[in-house]
Amino acid sequence: MRTLAGRIVQPDGSIVAGRIAFDATISAIEQSQASPDYILPGFIDLQVNGSHGIDVMSASAEGILEISRHLAREGATAWLPTAVTSLIEHIEKVHRAVGEAMARQQREERLGARILGMHLEGPFISPMRLGAHPKLNLEPRGEAFERVMALEHLKLVTLAPELPGAIEAIHRLTARRVMVSLGHTNATFEEASAGVAAGARMFTHLFNAMRPLNHRDPGVIGAALTNDIAVPAVIPDGVHLAPETLRLIYLMSGARRMLLTTDKVSLAGTGAGTSMPVGRERARVIDGAARLPDGTLAGAIISMLDGARVMIAKAGAGVGEITMMGSMNPARLLGLNDRGMLQRGAVLDIIVLSDALELKAVFLAGQELN
Repeated sequence: MRTLAGRIVQPDGSIVAGRIAFDATISAIEQSQASPDYILPGFIDLQVNGSHGIDVMSASAEGILEISRHLAREGATAWLPTAVTSLIEHIEKVHRAVGEAMARQQREERLGARILGMHLEGPFISPMRLGAHPKLNLEPRGEAFERVMALEHLKLVTLAPELPGAIEAIHRLTARRVMVSLGHTNATFEEASAGVAAGARMFTHLFNAMRPLNHRDPGVIGAALTNDIAVPAVIPDGVHLAPETLRLIYLMSGARRMLLTTDKVSLAGTGAGTSMPVGRERARVIDGAARLPDGTLAGAIISMLDGARVMIAKAGAGVGEITMMGSMNPARLLGLNDRGMLQRGAVLDIIVLSDALELKAVFLAGQELN
């Protein structure tokens, strides 16, 4: 049994001076003398397309595990490899690689951030809101949808609720305990609200690749900011959303009703001037994010900890609140009770931050990373 002392972020977001006793899981949490370090549950990133030169869409199982190792060293202890719009045969191939990587993590220790399943972002998206996705969008019905429904490790699907067949698709996915997020959509307020009523519980990278907010046409963004059920996910890099917009979402939704994702792509962690395929074209890092040649945003290059720091510095959130947005809320969305918060019996996936929010240590299932 080992112990670790520090300022512990509790499940309600409050912070207390305490000591954690643990092996692979948390055995006890007790109050103790104050320490300057923060102890947080590791971040859970629900949208990762790639990192450090590796693209989920072309990665082998080993490549996906290499992304896991990189994420863990950045403070993310669990994640969803994210497949984007492609031919169904390609999506099935990506799913097999994800499944192989998950199986290896079950057999071997020290293979990085835990892979929780696959996030499928497309092909069931609006042709009007493709972003960097290729023009291979489909309606969520028929053979393509049945093949998606057969994907064993599918955990989250981003789709456009206004598409023919979408509401029935949401019902069927959620009945199978696959979470649905509304995104890459031109939905009206009414169409987005119908998606939430059918079971959607998240909005993918709010404001990006969706119908704009208008004072007489609130659209999907208005639905995201005013409903009490589904949570808006944001990319907190200060590029995909202006810092002022991040603060607006934070003030309207509160830490309990929003979550952080990186939407990071393979260009994250690569050298300056690198060009790589992202979505439908090659992209480069320009002004702090990945962009296609026409300037279209193609994903982020931040870590979850980077985003948490932006939320604290620019949006006014506290350490306890970014823990809710980056760890607890993603875990709850996926129905996980054994991670995402510090409580007895939970997996000991934690990060230790200095008072200046520098990463000092990462523990995965009780084992500290070297």
